[in-house]
Order: sequence, then structure tokens, then C-alpha cells
Amino acid sequence: MPNIAITGASGTVGREAIDAFSGSDTDASLTLFSHSDTEDLETETLEITDHDAFVDALEGQDVLVHLAANPDPSAEWESVRGPNIDGVYNAYEAALQNDLERVVFASSNHAVNMTNVVSAVRPESTVGEPDVIRPEDPPAPDTYYGVTKVFGEALGSYYAKRHGLDVVTLRIGWVLTREELRQKLSEYDGAGERFARAMWLSPEDCQRLIHAAATRPLEQSPTTAHGISNNSARFLSLAETMLELGYRPQDDAEVVLSDDSADRDGLEIE
Repeated sequence: MPNIAITGASGTVGREAIDAFSGSDTDASLTLFSHSDTEDLETETLEITDHDAFVDALEGQDVLVHLAANPDPSAEWESVRGPNIDGVYNAYEAALQNDLERVVFASSNHAVNMTNVVSAVRPESTVGEPDVIRPEDPPAPDTYYGVTKVFGEALGSYYAKRHGLDVVTLRIGWVLTREELRQKLSEYDGAGERFARAMWLSPEDCQRLIHAAATRPLEQSPTTAHGISNNSARFLSLAETMLELGYRPQDDAEVVLSDDSADRDGLEIE
């Protein structure tokens, strides 16, 4: 039974990560960390910029799913450099010092999105005919937040190749419920709507992705994988994620947004 530590457990992706191992065949033992106490979730408080605290926190763990970060794409450098630079360094060092088998690092679509944004001041927008992006393509961060995620990807590559650590980097899209997706699209212009349709990651597919990243045997390390649903409008390639991690996304933003599927939401299909 693997011991899996999850940082940022109280966040949107963190909560899906918890559900990913609930009732699964993995039978994992979870240790949950968050930046502050939460009333509805039992977590241990961890300041990821505290190196020694991070090292102590990972004692006895096998896998780290590192989701803790400042997730704001519009944040200025002073706000992201602590958690997203020092914090991710501490994550890898703590994993190494505790002999963990694997780190799953939450990167972002913002690490590669500059190629397809409408303008540099609108990162959450997409041109009408975006270029297909594959994991091996050069990074193209669209914000300071994206820059920190490129740093995290490079650091993961270093620890994988220098120290032999299993590293999975997930360029996560936009985790929204179906209702949240519909609401966002009702508020956006064309470029924003195009981004949301391409980057949507359903809660259920997010769980499939995290579970696969933490448990799937790796053919190569580091492995970089795109984390979105099976969206018809996607431009982040999913082929590598499906091949390397065995990820099988079940949802598509276009289906969710159709009138027929909206009427069928909540129905069970036998």
C-alpha cells in the first residue's frame, strides 16, 4: 500500500486528487497538507517555503503529489517566487532526502500557452486556429506564473536525470464542474470561450489523470503529460498522456455544452 502525500490538498485540484484514491484498487494511504487549516478537510499545515518542515513532513512517504502553489495567472513576481520557486525546490529536495519513489508535479497549460494567446495581456484567451502543442515542444510561458511552472518542469528533469527520481509533470488545464464551465462560457467573448473549450478538465477526468500519474509504471522519467479532457477543441496533444500514463479521458466540453447533454446531466446510463 503506497503512502501518498498531497500538498495543496484543500485546493480545487487537491480535492480531486483525494477523490482519485477513494475506493480505488490502489488502496493508498493519504497524508494531506495545506497552507492553512480547513474546516471541512482534515489536513496537516505545511509552509512549503520552509525547507526543514517539508523534509520532516515527507518522512515515511512513497509518492508526493505536489499541487501547492500560488495558482493565480495574473500574479506578480513577488507573489509567485516564494511558493512556486523555493517551494518546488523544497518539494524535490524533501522527496530526495526521504527516498521517495516518485514526484507528481502540477505544472500548467500556462507553461506553453504564449504561442496561442490572443495577446500577451490576455493569457486566458486562444486564437482562432491555435498551433498543436506537444510535450516535447519548447516552453512558452504566458505569465510570471507560467515562468515558475517552466522552472518546476526543468527542476523535475534535473532530479529525474541526476538523482534517478521518477518524475511526472502534469500540465493541468482548467478544472471546472459542468455548471461552472457553462457559466464561464456565458460570460466570455470568443477568444475566452475558445480557451475554456480547449482547456477544460472535468473533475472525473482530473481524478483519472492524478491516479494514473501517481501509480502508472513509467517507461521514461521525467514524463511530461498534458492534463485536459477529451475536448474536441483541444490543441494540447493528449496522445503522449494516453500512451505514457494510460490516461483515458471520458469527457468533452462540446458534449457538455450541447443542449441534449445539458438535459441529460445527472442521469445514469446503464
